[in-house]
Amino acid sequence: MSCPTRSQRLGGYFDLDQTVEEIKGLETQAARPDFWSKQNEARAVQQKLADLQKELTTWQNLKQQTEELLALSQEVKLASDEALQLEITTQLTKLTAQFAKLEFLVLFDEKYDSHNAILAIHAGTGGVEAQDWAEMLLRMYLRFCENQDWQVQIIDESRGNEAGIKSVVLEVVGHYAYGYLKAEAGVHRLVRISPFDAEKMRHTSFALVEALPELAELEAVTIKPEDLEIEMFRAGGKGGQNVNKVSTAVRIRHLPSGLVVKSQSERSQEQNRQNALKVLRAKLHQLAWSEKQAEKQQVQGEHLAGSWGNQIRSYVMQPYQMVKDHRTKFEVSEVGKVLDGELLSFIESYLKWQKQVNK
Repeated sequence: MSCPTRSQRLGGYFDLDQTVEEIKGLETQAARPDFWSKQNEARAVQQKLADLQKELTTWQNLKQQTEELLALSQEVKLASDEALQLEITTQLTKLTAQFAKLEFLVLFDEKYDSHNAILAIHAGTGGVEAQDWAEMLLRMYLRFCENQDWQVQIIDESRGNEAGIKSVVLEVVGHYAYGYLKAEAGVHRLVRISPFDAEKMRHTSFALVEALPELAELEAVTIKPEDLEIEMFRAGGKGGQNVNKVSTAVRIRHLPSGLVVKSQSERSQEQNRQNALKVLRAKLHQLAWSEKQAEKQQVQGEHLAGSWGNQIRSYVMQPYQMVKDHRTKFEVSEVGKVLDGELLSFIESYLKWQKQVNK
């Protein structure tokens, strides 16, 4: 029986004992009298605790069921019982399906994989067609996050004048959100007959997706108050009208790096400031990481970053139907399902490919 052997092997890799210790540490943290003094951090701790408890229970249940099935299989060796053999086969099929879902989790072994994510989508050149493609990607990721039972908040959004979006920044809250969504970072290419072209010509559009881990303040690079230029402005909605009568939106420029981030989704100026700082911390971390990677390129070869020069996936709707990942060569013909958020096959193939590349 292959399932028990794989379970024992991956159970060790997953390290249940370490997970138990991590849960105990979070429970101790949550029991402190001042735990709720910082509500955002407290909610993050509670969410992580709930996720780890659920994950641990699932692994423990699988281990128990596997041991019971092994004991039952020993009985078959001693007695020829067709009904018992059928029961074992049925149970093994169920356990294998459960294990396949859990096996996916061992692909997440990098430092920030379990973190929440900051996801940004930017339309490429091409006006309304590219902006419509960016909004299609936004819908795809919202559907995917909904399927994963993750919470999503739009931190900032810049809409197109006619249709679609110029850019959008999302905060995605969920266990392993960054581990999943890092597979989506890069340029996404769409080929279709444009609904905005009266001559029904085929168009090619591009959009850039950025995926960053959301970091706790202590994990991020140091941000000095004197390095920040903070501007308050009125949040704008569709058509440019003001959605607030007071200046609650926040734009922050980080002077040393030149990075600019903004948030206008909240009615509270302070909450928008905190959201903008989350994005800034993530971007500064990514910038520092990219600089380190650039130093390694001379010895390790080229690294594919999420920039305009690196097309990671094509979505072809006409003259044929296909979605193809150019890194892993994985492809499917059901474009509609992919655009409805069915991304797990692409993400799994990417994570396995990444492990091979990093060996």
